[in-house]
Amino acid sequence: MKFAAVLLGFVIAASAVAQTPVRPETKAQISFTVEQPQVEPAAYSLEVYEDGSGSYRASYTVSATGNSAPEPVERAIQIHDPLLAKMFGEARAHHFFAFDCERRHSHVAFTGKKTLAYTGPDGAGSCTFNYAKEQWVDQLAQGLQAVAYTLEEGVRLKREQRYDRLSLDNELASLQEAVRNGQALEIENIQPELQSIVRDGAVMNRARGRASRLMAGTTVAASHPDE
Repeated sequence: MKFAAVLLGFVIAASAVAQTPVRPETKAQISFTVEQPQVEPAAYSLEVYEDGSGSYRASYTVSATGNSAPEPVERAIQIHDPLLAKMFGEARAHHFFAFDCERRHSHVAFTGKKTLAYTGPDGAGSCTFNYAKEQWVDQLAQGLQAVAYTLEEGVRLKREQRYDRLSLDNELASLQEAVRNGQALEIENIQPELQSIVRDGAVMNRARGRASRLMAGTTVAASHPDE
């Protein structure tokens, strides 16, 4: 009788476990936020999962119509190797960013309050800095800022196509130069804006050509600015 009661208890317990939903493992994520009030956008954030998917959030000031108003921007992004592998590799090799990474120096110019943060099933941490005392932290921040620059260009291109098409050629030329020198990364994230310019017959041919080359992953040498 006692054995039957114990067996029944095990069955009930096993049934309860089987009916308890299994929580999926939390995906590892890295976020990068920048606060720099004197520029536009004054703050933005990038959130990236280990599969490369993520999001970009920022708030811009719209002045094209003469009435300034906050314009929140949120869009999905995709990050690729080698930057993606570097992000997660460095995070796991350095305590998930859980250390004092600020290089304190009274004569260092303010370039923005930057925060790197990691969360995942294996740990969590963050560090905040203006200039980092570790070179790899600055390099990682520069890579993520280059991604943000590309996304900011996408916002400007969309705005100029709508309100000031004559500015597009210079804007696209600047973007080409930024791609050449590594200040703009992951250009694929603004393919919709570039494609819209290419298809817009009201945009001058030279600007449409620049957008087409950027879509194709090519740029024109700086010595040929008119091409």
